[in-house]
Amino acid sequence: MPQPASEPERVLQRLDWTVIRKMDGLLQGDYRTLFRGFGLELAELREYQLTDDVRSIDWYVTARMQTPFVRQFMEDREVTAWFLLDLSPSVDFGTTARQKRGLLVDFVGVLARLLTRHGNRVGALLFTGKLERVIPAQGGRMHVLRLIRELTEQPRLKRAPQTDLVPLLASALRIIRRRSLVFVVSDFLSVPGWDKPLDMLTRTNEVLAVRISDPREAELPDIGPIVFEDAETGEQIFLDTHDRGFRKRFVEAARKRKTDLDAMLKRSGVEMLSLSTDGDMSREIVRFAAERRQRRMAPGARASIGRR
Repeated sequence: MPQPASEPERVLQRLDWTVIRKMDGLLQGDYRTLFRGFGLELAELREYQLTDDVRSIDWYVTARMQTPFVRQFMEDREVTAWFLLDLSPSVDFGTTARQKRGLLVDFVGVLARLLTRHGNRVGALLFTGKLERVIPAQGGRMHVLRLIRELTEQPRLKRAPQTDLVPLLASALRIIRRRSLVFVVSDFLSVPGWDKPLDMLTRTNEVLAVRISDPREAELPDIGPIVFEDAETGEQIFLDTHDRGFRKRFVEAARKRKTDLDAMLKRSGVEMLSLSTDGDMSREIVRFAAERRQRRMAPGARASIGRR
């Protein structure tokens, strides 16, 4: 008798049919449009030109020669990708058909599957306010299933200190030894101060931010008096959503939080993919890839990337 499919198998089969097949058609197999691809070997050093990406500057050679030099690389076939996954209690929120954690699992499953089926390796750091687990970078379908299993079986915390992404990024700096593609997947509801370790991570890796959100985090419906509870601290507050002024202030605060995040990531030279629990993940990923391609083709684009 055939054995029933495991939960990770069912998740991956669902993603294969509902997301990956659709993306294959939209991307037409060009999965590398999602990222530059940093399985690289050093080809040569040459003097910096105005159209060069400043992140390719070799500071040691520059200091020795007293003039800027950049590293040029040849792309290797293999890419090593790392998922830095924020699994703090705030990702267990959701007001649509799924929670933010479910969206996070789906994103990791899709990208890990796309990468590994082209011969690349993926690993993950699971973070809940502290580093819970390191899943070493490996390839193959079985490894994707392991990633999904680890994420779906990770216990959900009822309470935790307010999220601080600094330990997650600091752990990545210590663990990721080879130049890699790094996805920081979070709702970014974190205390400030994580821009410095992010800057350090971008010096030797290609880093992409993946923001997981829910529509009710940006706008509240008029549903009368309700009790809000902080998912991490458990603090509760009674509010009346009939109050139009309050709803307006809520929207403005959410917009400011998003604007501040955008500005910080731009200073670090990190592009952000935004995914929502009520959105179409495959279309958002393909749209992001198309926008990245357009930015790279724009005149002077490489000179502007990563400027502080």
